[in-house]
Amino acid sequence: MNSKQAPAYRQQRKEAAEFIRTKTDLVPEIGLILGSGLGALADEIPNPTVIPYDQIPHFPVSTVAGHAGELVIGTLEGKNVILMNGRFHFYEGYPIQKLAFPVWVMRTLGVNVLIVTNAAGGINRSFSPGDLMIIVDHINLLWDNPLIGPNDDELGVRFPNMKQAYPWELVEVAQRAAEKANVPIKRGVYIATQGPNYATAAEGTLFRLLRGDAVGMSTVPEIIAGTHAGMKTLGISCITDASRDPKAGPSTMTTHEEVVRVANETKPRFLRLMKTIIAEI
Repeated sequence: MNSKQAPAYRQQRKEAAEFIRTKTDLVPEIGLILGSGLGALADEIPNPTVIPYDQIPHFPVSTVAGHAGELVIGTLEGKNVILMNGRFHFYEGYPIQKLAFPVWVMRTLGVNVLIVTNAAGGINRSFSPGDLMIIVDHINLLWDNPLIGPNDDELGVRFPNMKQAYPWELVEVAQRAAEKANVPIKRGVYIATQGPNYATAAEGTLFRLLRGDAVGMSTVPEIIAGTHAGMKTLGISCITDASRDPKAGPSTMTTHEEVVRVANETKPRFLRLMKTIIAEI
């Protein structure tokens, strides 16, 4: 990112936010990014404002099956929310700053809590398909970072402390919400890789050596951007495949269709958990 790009993104996020404000008077306080097969939460918002990504100035467009590609704005569990029904990924060819762009727009709109969800492969051998996991930390194997380049001082400091990326107060909120909603929950470390291929067996072994519990192709850029911008951030993974074979990777025989299928089967528990988290925040 050259020296001119930070001011350009700053102006672009403001233009995108201003366009969204012309569509609704609601000021969102919680932002949510919904992963593969997890878009059903958007259907829970009564009388929402729905804005396709391709109508929003400077917004990328999701190219992945199972991602609707729209912003959904409204009230859920008594809170003003803005949901990304479909996200963007590094493997789609976007610069990593474009993955962070919607988070910057959310912050410009007034969002102070960001919840990022994803479908992930299970590394921890105690995990099973359909498990839900609270992310307590991450390992960035994307080999890139949305904060590289000139800092946007209007959003945050040059050197943000990523030890604050998953504040324990929100982890505890999610844990209490899971207990209240009667949803079994795991906790773990999320590893982000570039994709779009699923992991090899040797990579799965490496991820376990790194003490990872789940692996996916998203989430970390958004969490970094949100933390930098002063938002409180929370991550929830839906484990869509898992392997207990020591010689197998975390994504053996996995297909995108299978990922979406398992996420859809998890939908009732996912919805109960997310709605209770929102209510408890």
